[in-house]
Amino acid sequence: MDMRHLQYFVEVARWKSFTKAAQALYITQPTISKMIKNLEDELGVLLFERLGKRIELTDAGMVLLGQAQHMVQSFDTMTAHLDELMQARRGRIRIGLPPMVGASFFPKVIGRFREQFPGITLQLFEHGSKKVEADVGAGELDIGVILLPTKEDLFESFSFVKQRLMLVVHPAHRLAGHKTASLIDLRDDSFLLFHEEFALHDRILDECEKLGFQPNVVYKSSQWDFISEMVAANLGIALLPEAICRELDPERMRTIPLTDPTIPWHLAMIWRKDSYLSFAAREWIAFAKSMLQPAT
Repeated sequence: MDMRHLQYFVEVARWKSFTKAAQALYITQPTISKMIKNLEDELGVLLFERLGKRIELTDAGMVLLGQAQHMVQSFDTMTAHLDELMQARRGRIRIGLPPMVGASFFPKVIGRFREQFPGITLQLFEHGSKKVEADVGAGELDIGVILLPTKEDLFESFSFVKQRLMLVVHPAHRLAGHKTASLIDLRDDSFLLFHEEFALHDRILDECEKLGFQPNVVYKSSQWDFISEMVAANLGIALLPEAICRELDPERMRTIPLTDPTIPWHLAMIWRKDSYLSFAAREWIAFAKSMLQPAT
């Protein structure tokens, strides 16, 4: 028995006619008669009583009809939902975004995506890049945005931002009027860093260690705007991405290109290579890529 047997049976019961049921299903009358006969043989009962040109359900047919209608309705509902998923009209996507990335690049993307796919729910989780990468790897997130490099053997990805870190200082800082700055010149300064779950935390410490000094870290935060406000209060210096520096008040803070070394800030969207990717998630990736990657 398959679902077609039940669908044909329900139609014959509804029309009380093999001919009318066949017309409604766009099949031939011999085909539907054969399907009903196969169903009766499989169940070992007579489902319809033939009364000349008229047919009526037997007791066994009435018992089957109640169950068959429910099963056919459930099957039709499931098929409709799957069709909606196939066409990306419904679904849920869990996306991990570092706070400063989400605020700078994604509001417009999310807004336009929601306009085009109102049935898809976007669940956003704000974490540092390291946690986002770990959660995508563990399957707790479908998609994440991280600071490159990433594990190419584990993740598919596309890069959409290639910037560098800038030095942010108080206007009274000794380097405030310089056109460029070197990291070694900051060895005696107080550093304002992101927390350890942010990849930038380790990236900056690694570059300092390469130059032979341990930075004096006085505050750590998960919010770039709090870090910048502490710079404005002359509590220390910060290294922030170009995109963030464009939003800072030049009267209260000075931004200076860091050139020795240049510390890259390259962002990518990642998802697992070996995991099932829903139709909604595929649409999100294609949509985000079309909006975030520069035209070539």
